[in-house]
Amino acid sequence: MTGFEQRSIISGVGQSAIGRRLGRTGLDLTLDAALAAIADAGLTPGDIDGLATYPGAGVGAGPGFSGPGSTEVQDALRLRLNWHTGGLEGAAQLSAVVNAVLAVGAGLARHVLVYRTVTEASEQGSGGRQGIGLGGGGGGVPRMGGSMQWTIPFRAYSAANWLAMNAQRHFHEYGTTPEQLAMIAVNARHNAGLNPKAIYREPMTLEDYFASRMVTTPFRLYDCDAPVDGSTAVIVSAAEHAAGVDHAVARVEAVGTALRGRPSWDQFDDMTTMAARDAAAQLWERTDLKPADVDVAELYDGFSFLSMAWLEALGFCGVGESGPFVEGGHRIARDGELPLNTHGGQLSAGRLHGFGFIHEAVLQLRGEAGDRQVRSGPEVAAVANGGGPVAGALLLTRS
Repeated sequence: MTGFEQRSIISGVGQSAIGRRLGRTGLDLTLDAALAAIADAGLTPGDIDGLATYPGAGVGAGPGFSGPGSTEVQDALRLRLNWHTGGLEGAAQLSAVVNAVLAVGAGLARHVLVYRTVTEASEQGSGGRQGIGLGGGGGGVPRMGGSMQWTIPFRAYSAANWLAMNAQRHFHEYGTTPEQLAMIAVNARHNAGLNPKAIYREPMTLEDYFASRMVTTPFRLYDCDAPVDGSTAVIVSAAEHAAGVDHAVARVEAVGTALRGRPSWDQFDDMTTMAARDAAAQLWERTDLKPADVDVAELYDGFSFLSMAWLEALGFCGVGESGPFVEGGHRIARDGELPLNTHGGQLSAGRLHGFGFIHEAVLQLRGEAGDRQVRSGPEVAAVANGGGPVAGALLLTRS
């Protein structure tokens, strides 16, 4: 099967320093990541003719969330662009990458710089992480419409509260247990121990997990991702540029962007699957590859349950079977049948808001992940972002 995606490769990746409260501006971090990605792709800023970001400048969800806008980055790098975009609505954070693939496939650009930058840790300081419904500051009590009128007044301030209810429903429907949920966090921490950029690298046992405080049932502290400062950038290039790069590249095999249910946090037709179900289904509709062909999975873990939902949506196990699939952690370990979140995910490596997963997938496919490299030499990687009514997925292959 041939789709527009297969006209594109990820020719370069780059990442800034990652840390808690680095005290650097979002633009500063973005330029570090962007210049590293451009050089990794064998290019110069003068070669970049496309630019894409998520979510774009000024999008509210608390301080430090949006990062610099595309026009700010264009000006700082003095880019001459044929195409650019930035926006919140779409197939989760990966929508920026999908947009770049579309632009390359349509011939609008040849080399697109795609970036995601967060400075939530520095911006929020010691004041704690704001809920989505309370983002933007300014004081006072906001008036809420839509679904938030049924959540915010009842102190369900953030996606942690909303997705905890999805997890509870999964527990109720399928008998999923806290011990099974815990394996996502324990596995992530084990992998993060081999990632020098990870925020949390010290070993964590099951006992340590259960000793942590409850945040919003059934999520404990270690089920929630860790806010950080950092930027990740990738270069989406025309496929023929593979010959001009001095390392292996990740070819884009397929994308999944579908939303076939209601765009709602609380009125989706199956609260245990969410939009991941639709994006994953479309991904497999656009390729001849199958779930059994995937060698490594980098699946969104803004909250631990989301990785389990993606395991089911992508067909690595049956609906309702993610609990038994991850139980004991053997199947999802780096030497297991489906290595999961090999860099530590957002739970331990830090919340780069989805882009850390695509960075890791590319490194794994290139065989450049260092001590955490999957030994089998992965040829196919699945990447997924998002939760609730937003979801996007990518299938990448080594070339």
